[in-house]
Amino acid sequence: MLPVILALLGALFLLAPILVVVPMSFSTAISFAFPPPGYWLGYYAKYFTSEEWLEPTVNSLVIAFGAMTLTMLLVVPAAFGYVRYRFRGKALVNLLIMAPLIVPHVVSALAYYGFLGRAKLTGTLPGVMIAHGMLAVPVAFLVISATLKGFDQNLERAAMSSGAGPFRTFVHVTGGRGALTRPKKMYESIRLESDPVIAAVSTLLVSAVVLGVLLSLFLRRRSPHAA
Repeated sequence: MLPVILALLGALFLLAPILVVVPMSFSTAISFAFPPPGYWLGYYAKYFTSEEWLEPTVNSLVIAFGAMTLTMLLVVPAAFGYVRYRFRGKALVNLLIMAPLIVPHVVSALAYYGFLGRAKLTGTLPGVMIAHGMLAVPVAFLVISATLKGFDQNLERAAMSSGAGPFRTFVHVTGGRGALTRPKKMYESIRLESDPVIAAVSTLLVSAVVLGVLLSLFLRRRSPHAA
């Protein structure tokens, strides 16, 4: 029973902050207070109607989409070339792609600031997209390369022999289907304002993660039955 007890204690330790934040998101207090003196939905309404929260949220979504697009445009061809072809300097290419993980973040930040400053992109959406995209390149490269190494290329050959072109085969067989951002706004809210709206934002983020996990489990359980 000892491992079970330790596991339960660990789960309780991880859940404790959530059990505090969620009730505080419905609190009527003007600052952080636990237990809440009363309950309402005012801070959720403020989040969805306040421009100072909606603008960072929209910026985060735009930056995330832009960084993802840039990362995929760079990583997908690089991963295919690295896994599917043989060429000289393969180890050097791998080292260069992994460099953002090796270099300390402080050094990377200084380098990005200098580069983006010369390009006049400091504090802009494109500048943040470039920085985030470059930091995401090694992680995406590792994941996509590992997937390609374990992928059965006979599936691609079967698709193309059945009449699918290279692009259609890639999409349906190989691939399957400057600004203030929300994290920065959340940090400033804690450090400068003590705004209880952040409790509502945290609850929404946790709920989105839990919903995604539950949806993934539901689809996994349903797929064997469909097959």
